[in-house]
Amino acid sequence: MFIKVTDIYKKYNVGIVTARDKLTIQFTEENMWNTVNNFVKLDSETARKAYQLGKDVRDWKVHLAQEDLRKSGIKRELIKPILYRPFDIRYTYYTGRSRGFICRPRPEIMKHMLKENIGLILSRQMGKTGSLPVFITDSITDGHCITLAISISYLFPLYLYEEHLGKVIKKPNIKTEIFNLLKNYYKRETTPEEILSYIYAVLYSNVYREKYAEFLKYDFPRIPFTKDYELFKKMAELGEKLINLHLLKDEDLDNPVAKFEGKGDNNRIEKIKYDEELGRVFINKDKYFTGITKNLWEYEIGAYKVLRKWLKERKGRELSNDDIRHYCKVVTAIQ
Repeated sequence: MFIKVTDIYKKYNVGIVTARDKLTIQFTEENMWNTVNNFVKLDSETARKAYQLGKDVRDWKVHLAQEDLRKSGIKRELIKPILYRPFDIRYTYYTGRSRGFICRPRPEIMKHMLKENIGLILSRQMGKTGSLPVFITDSITDGHCITLAISISYLFPLYLYEEHLGKVIKKPNIKTEIFNLLKNYYKRETTPEEILSYIYAVLYSNVYREKYAEFLKYDFPRIPFTKDYELFKKMAELGEKLINLHLLKDEDLDNPVAKFEGKGDNNRIEKIKYDEELGRVFINKDKYFTGITKNLWEYEIGAYKVLRKWLKERKGRELSNDDIRHYCKVVTAIQ
């Protein structure tokens, strides 16, 4: 039986739209903290010029963004990680109020990701290159984290956190009908994590992507649920492994296939160049990452060639030791 993803989950929505990424999304927590503190102190027109914000639009205005920050009291705990692009975790200041610092924060869905959670990310249609936009996150997400501006990324949290009689209750965001269907198939209970892992494995199956390519071009994916429990279990195990790799939490990433080499102390990304013969990605004339095959360099998640995009977004920046370790892990996860 094929079931549309939107019929599996109770709640979902598109990702956050900031309207002003350069202001509202920063590479580090400290950068975000300094940005909000400086931005809120300036008068509106000075802030507009200082942060190159351009003209106000209907749903985002400088003075409303500053007002939202003042109402929040400027608290460090409101700085949250956000999945900006595949494997590209950055930071934003999240009050949850619409038309404030963030234009459309999608609080009805994103509030569930501010607690311990995991979320499936999808788009309504396959990309032009044939790469199905699908990824995983344990944080809030940008509206274009796996899609370009012409499309949008949707987030499906695994759990919902609801208040009841003064207590916060954690409930699966998967419809009861799905649990009942699988119980009827397998004569046993399945967990939300198993269902998500199975879905993730299916969506990353090359056979599935090729066989149903025409259908995937125009709508959300439909998931074929097997009646064979052993097959379900095996697929769920593969999906769980892939999820942990994509969240960079798998122990296999402790021994990365990529290394950062070269002479000198200049770790600034100046000119990105890929050498297919040597399997190297140069960030300047002296420093480079090794162990990167052409398949890895060209590998896409959704709309983005992951390894190229991550470096391109940081052009002009000095890579820290943490950045270097992160990139080597990403290479390994993709491989």
